[in-house]
Amino acid sequence: MRQVSRLKYVVATWRELEKKVADLATLTDISLDEDDRSLEEDIIREITGIERSLEELEFQLQLSGQYDSRGAMLAIHAGAGGTESQDWAQMLLRMYLRWGEQHSYETEVIETSPGEEAGIKSVLIEVKGEYAYGYLKGERGVHRLVRISPFDASHSRHTSFALVEVMPAVDSEVDVTIDPDDLKVETFRSSGPGGQHMQKTSSAVRLTHMPTGTVVTCQNERSQFRNKETALRILRSRLLEQELEKKAEEQARLKGEHVTAEWGNQIRSYVLHPYKMVKDHRTGYETSDTSAVLDGKLDELLKAYLASRVHG
Repeated sequence: MRQVSRLKYVVATWRELEKKVADLATLTDISLDEDDRSLEEDIIREITGIERSLEELEFQLQLSGQYDSRGAMLAIHAGAGGTESQDWAQMLLRMYLRWGEQHSYETEVIETSPGEEAGIKSVLIEVKGEYAYGYLKGERGVHRLVRISPFDASHSRHTSFALVEVMPAVDSEVDVTIDPDDLKVETFRSSGPGGQHMQKTSSAVRLTHMPTGTVVTCQNERSQFRNKETALRILRSRLLEQELEKKAEEQARLKGEHVTAEWGNQIRSYVLHPYKMVKDHRTGYETSDTSAVLDGKLDELLKAYLASRVHG
């Protein structure tokens, strides 16, 4: 039903554009027949509207993947480097949460592992809303930060890395069916903050998908049932993303493209010292407004990547 609704919207958009073109043709004929130059402004306004509509339709082509209209599961993992990388992972989390807020997406932190001194070791968030996955799918890969470390008394320059994973949100068992016999289910007491109830009862759940070795842990909810339900949803998203990655790798091999390992796939650099620059290594897009990007203004970076996928 979601797909039908989306296709109806696409058809309606094209029909609206067809009507605009017909109105422009009529207006142009009247202007030529009556030699009425007063209609020039109206014609220019109609042409501008048509151009804008065509730009919107072209952008829709960039979000026409099978799962692009879905919500997204986004995971961030700090790289080697201890507190530095964990703080960088925290900065990335804030960046994506602010981006979601600016686009009226509902975001929920599902699972987090705090760092020893500062930042986070890993976090999983859900971004709920139309086309969240389509916009964010290009964020998967390694993000590199260069800055003067706030944790270093000598104020030396540090390079930190964090890995971002992006998965499409799944529709219950419609997208991925999991055989219960393939699951290893373990329960344990929750760790970290959450109150005495969460720490005294075995409410946390760890699921292991035996055929793939994929492990998902959830302990944020007070109920073991809710944690298992959430863990299953995350597991389905991970398995679906693995399937999509296999297809992409196969297509790349058929085209003769080089397929890099995930941690070797450095997609973007954020340089805060000795100069300010954010550069996407896949598209070449760069900006010196690092503060805006880290504050969630990612649209130009996201659009540049999506455009490169269509035209590349």
